[in-house]
Amino acid sequence: MRLVTIVGARPQFIKVAPVSKALSGAGIDEILIHTGQHFDTDMSDVFFEELGIAAPQYHLGVNGGGHGAMTGTMLQQIEPVLQELKPDRVMVYGDTNSTLAGALVAAKLHIPIAHVEAGLRSFNRAMPEEINRIVADQLSDILFASTNVAAENLAREGVVSDRIFQIGDVMYDAALQFAEAASKRDILSVAGVEPQRYVLATLHRAENTDDLTRLKRLVDGLETVAATMPVILPLHPRTASRMRESGLAFNNVKTLAPLGYLDMVALESQAAVIATDSGGVQKEAFFYKVPCVTLRDETEWVELIELGWNRLASPAQADISTAILNAIGKKGSEALPYGDGTAARNIATILSQAHIQ
Repeated sequence: MRLVTIVGARPQFIKVAPVSKALSGAGIDEILIHTGQHFDTDMSDVFFEELGIAAPQYHLGVNGGGHGAMTGTMLQQIEPVLQELKPDRVMVYGDTNSTLAGALVAAKLHIPIAHVEAGLRSFNRAMPEEINRIVADQLSDILFASTNVAAENLAREGVVSDRIFQIGDVMYDAALQFAEAASKRDILSVAGVEPQRYVLATLHRAENTDDLTRLKRLVDGLETVAATMPVILPLHPRTASRMRESGLAFNNVKTLAPLGYLDMVALESQAAVIATDSGGVQKEAFFYKVPCVTLRDETEWVELIELGWNRLASPAQADISTAILNAIGKKGSEALPYGDGTAARNIATILSQAHIQ
């Protein structure tokens, strides 16, 4: 079986690591296309190196510009590659522009599609990610849902049950596989913090960075927290750019360059609380049993809210600093909503069986 996997953003590189290993073990010939959506060393190369992912056979170098321009260029670049490779199936991950472009090209070329992390819904169509994931789900014939909630969302939307596979979350697989390596990193000493005595923050979503009112409230809130407890923030390039354009700056918050996966896990696992607008970081906080505050109006990972490990703090309404400080020490209920660490193996098995059929 020849499978083409299309990725482009750092969360997807993390998910690819355990899945590619499982695919290889199942004898599936995987060809990796990197669109280039995240392209520099800190946002791309370091992940391949740390996680032992083979270099992509195709690197398209598509980055920058608006959603339409980026997605359109990806469509142009991906199509001739798929026409040349003639794969049995294309697999896409998550909800990025790379996901949307890969699914669209494959569908137009009549190549079957598998979507990892299918069925996630924020129910906010103002989010570009929501549009991307809905379209990818509609075009896919194999939908790998991470949770029962995601599978139920697909069923409500009319997806037939034999296309839906609730297989667990591949990010949990990665967390288990790389926990020991992450524990040996010295990033806490580099950041100048002690275990359980700092807040880890991330901030990158367009809904927060491109809205000056929301961005200012987030910057002010994190600055207020930093007066009480150290705040460490690996600064995303988009956020840094928007802050410069808006004349905003951190004075008390300690910013770092974007981190690789292992350093990020080391910081996540030892934090007193995590404040983030990232979907992946919400889950990783739960994996390491760290309270989380999601800096958004809603979240796709509703099970974390229900279990008490996560809580929402909308930058449009909430007192950000109070929400973060109040979350310290607030543990949730024990549960395994993301499976038992065998999601990647489940994906490889299902794809192999689908090819035989």
